[in-house]
Amino acid sequence: MQQTTATGFEKRIAGVLVPLFALRGKDDLGCGDTNALRGFVQWAADHGFRLVQLLPVNETGAENSPYNAISSVAIEPTTIHFATLADLQPAEIEAVAEHHRQRELRSGPVKWHAVKALKRDLLRRAFANFCEQSWETGDARAQDFADFVKAESAWIEGYALFRVLMELHGSEQWDQWPEPVRTAAGAREWLTTRRDDLRSKLEREIRFFQYIQWIAFGQWREAKAFAHARGVQLMGDVPFGVNYYSADVWAEPELFDLRWSGGAPPEPAFKDDAFIQKWGQNWGVPLYNWRHHRATGFAWWRQRVRKVGDAFHVFRIDHVLGFYRIYGFPWRPGRNAEFLPISSDEARLRTGGELPRFHQRPDDTPENRKANCAQGDELLGVLQAEMGAGALVGEDLGTVPDYVRPSLLALGIPGFKVPLWEAEADTRLTPGDRYPRCSVATFATHDHDPLSVTWEKWMSTIREALAEPVRFAGERDLAWREARRLAEWAGFDVPCIMAFDEVHERLLECLFRSDSWLAIVMITDLLGTTQRFNVPGSVAEGNWTVRMPEGWENAFREKVWRISRLLRVTGR
Repeated sequence: MQQTTATGFEKRIAGVLVPLFALRGKDDLGCGDTNALRGFVQWAADHGFRLVQLLPVNETGAENSPYNAISSVAIEPTTIHFATLADLQPAEIEAVAEHHRQRELRSGPVKWHAVKALKRDLLRRAFANFCEQSWETGDARAQDFADFVKAESAWIEGYALFRVLMELHGSEQWDQWPEPVRTAAGAREWLTTRRDDLRSKLEREIRFFQYIQWIAFGQWREAKAFAHARGVQLMGDVPFGVNYYSADVWAEPELFDLRWSGGAPPEPAFKDDAFIQKWGQNWGVPLYNWRHHRATGFAWWRQRVRKVGDAFHVFRIDHVLGFYRIYGFPWRPGRNAEFLPISSDEARLRTGGELPRFHQRPDDTPENRKANCAQGDELLGVLQAEMGAGALVGEDLGTVPDYVRPSLLALGIPGFKVPLWEAEADTRLTPGDRYPRCSVATFATHDHDPLSVTWEKWMSTIREALAEPVRFAGERDLAWREARRLAEWAGFDVPCIMAFDEVHERLLECLFRSDSWLAIVMITDLLGTTQRFNVPGSVAEGNWTVRMPEGWENAFREKVWRISRLLRVTGR
């Protein structure tokens, strides 16, 4: 179907989504790094993919969730590759890695505590060498470092002091620190009153954390250039919210409304989570004080997306709905258990009269919907003005108000099209050739089961129903309906139980034939494997730790080349 196209989206392309930590490099130290990314970008380019999407790469805290970072700007140090770091010799890397028993780190899932400890020790060794060889002698690298710190002063000074205090107090929970350092202004005053020897030590620690970011930003800028030279775009990820326990909230609390905790409304689909069914998802991110952001010309948001642009060509805004309106809780997630068994009236008594609700306003009147839409247009327009046309993608999944997608289309921001969630009035799935060109087609995100798992669940339900037809009749009918709807969407029939291998490439081909500008598949959906990277609403041990199996490039070589041919056949 011929459609009007937004600027920059005329040529349809295909991409692959993979978390950086899941990649394996030849000499990685327990998680994917910028060198592993280079290898994957080359692999993607060789097979015809023109975009690689990653999860957020901002520095994480104790949870290790990329969506709960301790800085809206600072890059996660574990993404740094050490083999080419100028301030380390190979023998030093080997000695430190051996001390941490590197081989055990490379096998199995990411062991975040051990990986972070190893890389922190390597960075301290590198920083000591840098101070001795460059900083104290004032060579060209020292000048480059000083120039970086000066250019990034708007965020890096507060961030580095925050990181020093994190180390000093063993936690990012700044509201539990001693009273004098619970604010940035207090901490700066506190630093000036320390003894000369202690202040000198702390100032060196501040330089250490600034050094880490200098190295990280340098490697990511090089990775972006590497991808660009091979015709591949890197897509980053900007979560709508930031961690309550972040350098941003600590340094500039006036930008946030700390009385409220952002999240999502109740969802009956979460059958195993009574709290989400009753109250919704409480993510714990503070809401924004939009009045203050406007007064500053949205400087914080402009800085945030501009720094994403240092490493990425395109970025996806996670929960773009939040720019229009965001669901908020009048309590922090730590109190969820307290509110689970009580009524709304009892909850009001404990919160001073408030219940979870939408902010700035609910979508309950035409006037409110119009105002919410206008707010989203304004805020997203600011980001577009900073990044330029074609740089933003909006994750618009969930309970989507009817004005959001027209708004995104008018702004030229692609939203998402997940085939199983795009239905016609008669319940048939919307054909891919009806997707707007200004959209992103995908089967699932990192928060969902891989396509192979979804398909095999349907088939397994049908097998159980064949054995016990009375007991499983309802589940059987639902499984048949969903499997046949997806198959019909892809242009084939499911006359009987079919293994995923029989339908895998047919489903991918139909996704690639859609009219969306970008058809993107998770690496697991590309390979037809079963790994899952995250289970939302849980603190499961396996979240954010799964790595690709060693040697996957060779193990799946023939399948990937067949899929690569599909890209050419479908015009991607």
